[in-house]
Amino acid sequence: MLGATGLRVSEIGMGCWAIGGPDTNLGLPMGWAPVDEGVAVRALERAHQLGVTLFDTADVYGHGRSERILGRLVEQVPRESLVLSSKVGYFTGTAPHGYHPGHMRRQLEQTLDNLRTDHLDVYFLHHAEFGPDDVHLAPAVEAMHRFREEGLIRVIGMRGPHRHAVTRLSGQPRVDKVRRFHELVERARPEVLAVRDNLLTPQNRSAGIFAFAEERGCGVLVNKPLAGGLLAGEYRSDRPRLFGAGDHRSRKRWFTPAAVAMLEQGLAEVRAQVGPDLVRVALGSCLRRSDNAAVLVGFTSLEQVERNITALTTPPSDAEITRARDIMGRVQRALDASGEVFLDETGARS
Repeated sequence: MLGATGLRVSEIGMGCWAIGGPDTNLGLPMGWAPVDEGVAVRALERAHQLGVTLFDTADVYGHGRSERILGRLVEQVPRESLVLSSKVGYFTGTAPHGYHPGHMRRQLEQTLDNLRTDHLDVYFLHHAEFGPDDVHLAPAVEAMHRFREEGLIRVIGMRGPHRHAVTRLSGQPRVDKVRRFHELVERARPEVLAVRDNLLTPQNRSAGIFAFAEERGCGVLVNKPLAGGLLAGEYRSDRPRLFGAGDHRSRKRWFTPAAVAMLEQGLAEVRAQVGPDLVRVALGSCLRRSDNAAVLVGFTSLEQVERNITALTTPPSDAEITRARDIMGRVQRALDASGEVFLDETGARS
């Protein structure tokens, strides 16, 4: 159950960012590798067959492509068997701002068309940049509440503490993300929060968000539980991947060969401690965070869907999760403290 929303969902949901394929937005690569749409549809169908009810996308994922692919599943199955979430804000188009109310309505209407439905179960404010002096904040919040009153959406969602992609690129001074997040929650009154959490997330950073959500009765959708496949052991330092121009991994330091080599050492230690199934421990760790949390797992293939959904047939124990968190926490701290030169999230040297 997602907090006090009344929405009951499968504890593992499908994150549909990757099936949007390569893309750029705001001058940055924001997508993934090329995707076969037929394979993506079959993977979504298989997820639904295996009991998944939660499917998450966004207007900016492939600029509507992810939504349209997901819509091919929606038209095949009973709408009441699905909980659909999407997001608004990162794609501006010709509007003065991504949170201009008229633009938000047009984006919502297009999202509903793409998904072949008449309503969304959760609609997220995708980022926390509302213009100078938050000039667009009040109108955006008003628009979201109006959408809910009109029955176009059931629940308002908001992203957890984060930095807007362009502020990273522009070098603007850092703000206190947690304080900013708390201020926005008070004004936007979301009922579901999207929170990044995995074995590489500093535990003291995310624990407070889950406690905050429980205090307010908010549901939580945990994203990036496998860190883009890194925690599933899908990358090898001796076989570095080449990422295309529209692939966001090209600007992320965790995907460099040097970082992958450090991760490999930690994952080998995790396997020695808790067994070979890394996905089981990674997903179990996220789900153990809160009774009000579901986990969104990305995919590009049928095999990944089946692996991820069936991983928790035998859930990890508390002891296994603790050992894995301790090991990968050391990896995360070692990488941050390393004298090596890595790419930060903007592609700049750090």
